[in-house]
Amino acid sequence: MITVNEYFDGAVKSLGYENHGKSTVGVIDAGEYEFGTSTHETMAVLEGQMQVLLAGQTEWKTFNAGEKFEIEANSSFKVKIVEQVSYLCKYK
Repeated sequence: MITVNEYFDGAVKSLGYENHGKSTVGVIDAGEYEFGTSTHETMAVLEGQMQVLLAGQTEWKTFNAGEKFEIEANSSFKVKIVEQVSYLCKYK
């Protein structure tokens, strides 16, 4: 089954699916957002660029298409998006 997710008044949209584990693929519009996690996540940037501030960090890191980063369970992270970006998120 495919689930449809929408956050921040439609600025973030994703489709969830299960294929060897739970995943979502989505698009984030330009802006700044903060997300919380309940499980470990691996986020891969498919197209565009994402600036990320992980919980407990003080320095923003930039991730481009083809790069990925990990977020611990029960944590949060912030993103800054200049132009729309697409991503694939895998949950453990």
